[in-house]
Amino acid sequence: MAALFGRRLRKGAMTTAVAAAAIAALSASQAPGAIPLDTDTDTGGNAQAADVTPPPGTPVSGNSPYYTELPPLTTPNKPGTSIDLPAITGPAEAGIPATVLAAYRQAEQALAESRPGCNLPWQLLAAIGKVESGQARGGRVDAQGTTLSPILGPVLNGVGFANISDTDNGQYDGDTTHDRAVGPMQFIPSTWATWGQDGNGDGRKDPNNIYDAALAAGQYLCAGNRDLSVDADLHQAILGYNHSQEYLNTVLTWFEYYRNGTHEVPDGTGVLPIGPGPADPGASPGPSPSPKPPTSTKPKPPKPGGSTPPTGPSIPKPPQPGGGDPTTPAPKPVVAHLEKTTAGTLTAVAGSAFGERAGVRAEDATGKPVAAVAVRFEITSTTDARFSGGVSVVTVTTGADGTAVASALQAGEQTGEFRVRATVAGTDVAAVEYAASVTARQTDTLATEQKALTAAPGTDFADTVVVKATSGGVAVPGVGLTATVITSADDATTPAAGPYFKDDVDGSPLRSLKGLTTNADGVLQLPKIYADDTTGTFVLRLVTENGVKLDITLTVAAAA
Repeated sequence: MAALFGRRLRKGAMTTAVAAAAIAALSASQAPGAIPLDTDTDTGGNAQAADVTPPPGTPVSGNSPYYTELPPLTTPNKPGTSIDLPAITGPAEAGIPATVLAAYRQAEQALAESRPGCNLPWQLLAAIGKVESGQARGGRVDAQGTTLSPILGPVLNGVGFANISDTDNGQYDGDTTHDRAVGPMQFIPSTWATWGQDGNGDGRKDPNNIYDAALAAGQYLCAGNRDLSVDADLHQAILGYNHSQEYLNTVLTWFEYYRNGTHEVPDGTGVLPIGPGPADPGASPGPSPSPKPPTSTKPKPPKPGGSTPPTGPSIPKPPQPGGGDPTTPAPKPVVAHLEKTTAGTLTAVAGSAFGERAGVRAEDATGKPVAAVAVRFEITSTTDARFSGGVSVVTVTTGADGTAVASALQAGEQTGEFRVRATVAGTDVAAVEYAASVTARQTDTLATEQKALTAAPGTDFADTVVVKATSGGVAVPGVGLTATVITSADDATTPAAGPYFKDDVDGSPLRSLKGLTTNADGVLQLPKIYADDTTGTFVLRLVTENGVKLDITLTVAAAA
């Protein structure tokens, strides 16, 4: 993916980043007196992002304010060297909180499967998340990815911003008069109503959850069959977030910065951007604090019987016994192994949800839990079972107790066994695997349109019997059945004479067939049924392997 974007975006994104670096920090999309940016051409005559017309309709964020701070001029690493590594090294600005980073990567994986032609890179989501909310305010999220406090844009009442009346009755933004942009990706409620997703598989679509919001942002950016490896589509997608040339330039600059390398940092420790942006409820910019007057350096009088304390430069504190420099932070715990949190095999009936989820606990060498570790859960065998959202890979960050639980598994129609593997990416920590099994649906109904058939003695029954096996109204393939001619519904003995099937080899009469199986559509067509010279009423009974019965009346009578 990085190589693909490197070829197509080098001309557009790199020149845009350089041209915007000196000016984008001075202006925001709605800032009064913003300096207009001449973006027709750059110094080399290359076309600029301004040639792209913003898509119609209300922008995702309602043109709410965003962070205009640009990344450092130095790149965090050589291109691509740390894209998939969890190493905590490099410039602070390149660090992305663990849960936030996991959400971006999970959204990329989901879109790669559901919309492969979109070519969405997670670094684009990271760039938008940076300018919209400072990566969820430096990663202030819980283990499930929900922000510890709401992130709200200004009231969109037309005063300096768009005028958008309330559309959610205050459900997301707490405002029943006007809308406000909500969450780490700053969706206005009306846009969330269309694009909201359940990215973490908890059954809710929450704009304050980074997994949900990142997947929703990815779906929006990929809308209209866009190919984000093409400059024009990429620029139009970003402008759909905020109809501002400066916004586009700022996002592209961070996008290029993150593509050159990032690293994971613990949740809550990300670098907060400087400048205007969304605020927590009740927060408002205030005047800068007045400088405090200098503290008096007049020495205190000596205590009785004591000596005058020394004045002048402070004396360094001696190292703490056995603790080294007291200002040195404690080393981050290192994962030594993973332990399963769920016992036994994960099981489900075809087409249903698994009752239990795969989960692990990350522990250090002493057995203590390790928090803020990105654990990758992957379905490794051939199966049509998928995690919530239709993906085969999810990344979950461990909580304070060291546990990470994968999103719910949904069984497809393919039966059999498969594996779910949990790993800590970029480390040699041994993987753990869960065995999972999908069993066939249990038939609850056998149905046919041929409920009563009639034939004259010595002839065959004109109608062919066709039955269908279903479970909860859904066809069940591969159901084993037997078909037997019996004396009556109350007498299950097989008569010596009466209706019969023919043996395929010698044509001899057969009044019981075993080993029958429904096809892929849950349908079984029986062989032709014949009548001998014995008249009377008989019953053809079909029974599934789990005991579901269907009786069909067979009457042999002389023609009138």
